[in-house]
Amino acid sequence: MFDRRQKINLLLAIVCAGMIGYAIYSEKVLGLVPCPLCMFQRVCIVVLGLVFLVAALHPARRKGAVAYAVLVFVAAGATAWVAGRHVWVQHQPPGTVPSCGAPLDALLNMFPLLEVIRKVMMGGGECARIDWQWLGLSMPEWVLIAAVTLGLAGIWNNVRNRRT
Repeated sequence: MFDRRQKINLLLAIVCAGMIGYAIYSEKVLGLVPCPLCMFQRVCIVVLGLVFLVAALHPARRKGAVAYAVLVFVAAGATAWVAGRHVWVQHQPPGTVPSCGAPLDALLNMFPLLEVIRKVMMGGGECARIDWQWLGLSMPEWVLIAAVTLGLAGIWNNVRNRRT
């Protein structure tokens, strides 16, 4: 029913769903409050997961598979960019990064979306706090690693030579 490309895309979509599931678990059960950059990372992972899911459900030929690889590149790149910015903010000396300002929902009520994105990407006081670590890496560092890994795996999976 599914070819190998579709099965791998489905697996990568499940990984993205697992990441979002853990993010929700860490918020609802562990009590971690996501900062605006964390929320943007979640949106990017959801978009990446949706690209993988559509690619898994679509038995694309060569050009379609390459198109999915490009979409994976864009979604994984956006995720890596936001996570990379978050990692950078977390590694700045205390007190040198200004606050992100109001909570994300309040910012969205007060400003247009592009202005909110600009404010969040330029700020980061509460985003600098590290509340969670595993193996010495913070959650944004793990998201950065996952985004790069998922992006490379998705691109390779969708562009590698195979019989059509």
